[in-house]
Parts: sequence; C-alpha cells; structure tokens
Amino acid sequence: MKIEYPDNPDAKRMVKFQIHVRGLRDERVNEVMEKIPRHQFMSGRRIEEAYGDYPLSIGYNQTISQPYMVAFMTQKLKLLGKEKVLEIGTGSGYQTAVLAELAREIYTIERISSLTKRAKALLVKLGYKNIYFMVGDGSKGWKEYAPYDRILVTAAASSVPRPLKEQLADNGILVIPIGESHSYQNIIIIRRLGNRFESWESIGCRFVPLVCDDEID
Repeated sequence: MKIEYPDNPDAKRMVKFQIHVRGLRDERVNEVMEKIPRHQFMSGRRIEEAYGDYPLSIGYNQTISQPYMVAFMTQKLKLLGKEKVLEIGTGSGYQTAVLAELAREIYTIERISSLTKRAKALLVKLGYKNIYFMVGDGSKGWKEYAPYDRILVTAAASSVPRPLKEQLADNGILVIPIGESHSYQNIIIIRRLGNRFESWESIGCRFVPLVCDDEID
C-alpha cells in the first residue's frame, strides 16, 4: 500500500548518492526509499546518521541495514505489487515499510518482542495496514499463512532453513545472507521451480546471525 509522505530531501540524497550511483536502478524501489522517513525508525539519531552509508545499532545487538543493502536485497525480490511476502527479522521496521509499499501483504517475524512492539507501533502510526506481526523463531517461518511468493531474511544463517524453502511458493524467490563467519557472508538468491530449487550467489555482506532456537526475549 502507498503512504503519502512529506517531501524528504535527505532520503532523496541518500538514494542518489548511495544507491543510484552504484547501479541499482529499480525505480519502484528507489522511489519508495526516497520518501520513507528513515530517521523515524532510529529514535535518538541525528538526521545525517539516519541517512548515512552504513548500518546502525537499534539496540538488543541488532542493526538497521545500510541503505544500499536494503535496496539491493529488495530489488532482488523482483516485487510487482501483488505478492505475499515473509520477512524474517523485523528489526526497526524500516525494511518492513519498504516491502509494504511494494507488495500486497507482509508477514514479518522478530524474535525480540521489544523490537516488534516498537516497530509495530511506528508502522501502524504511519498508516500501514498490510503488515502482520509475529514474535518467534524466524528460522521456522510462519506456516499458518504459507506459501509465500517472496521471502526475505535479514539475518545470516549457516545454511538455508528447510522450513523457509518449504514455505516458498512455486516460482517464488527467497533472498538470504549465508555464511559461517560472523564478519562476512554472501547474499544468496533462491528460486523455487516445483520441487527443485535454483540458487545464485551474489554480493558479500555482513549481517547479525539468525538465531534458530525457541528462546524469545
């Protein structure tokens, strides 16, 4: 769904100098990131920090991703507007807002309940009505509403969790950081073709680890 926002010169500069110049030219993604008030997802940060070319801490040992990485992973989903998307790692809710502008429904999972509450309060206040929230272990997905046309994981796993592959719709796309190292991983793009999965390794990245257990903070 589309939310009307005031003109955002800081976001426009962010897209122009961090995203567009690096060759990411999906106009739908860029237009969304030019308007969403990224600074509202990082209370206490200066404006220049919120739109800076780097990830930032949001507490609880979690981060909001670098704007370029948000744009890159979103573009790899190839969203057309009618998709049901599963997001693993709500975090600040910024990536969730980007997805909510570009797809039909967003189902987002976060294992840290305080982050879920904070993100949900802001996203509801901003006017989003196509986002559904869950506190839980993201590696298990959200079976109740599967299958999903797209799945985006914003934490790094050592391998692709089987439940996420099982919950991906035929011809669906899954984007996930994969790697054993806590300091370096690769973005992997997976497409499901019936019972077969094709995968491509993309750019290097650095994400917090995907915690795969039943403990909820």
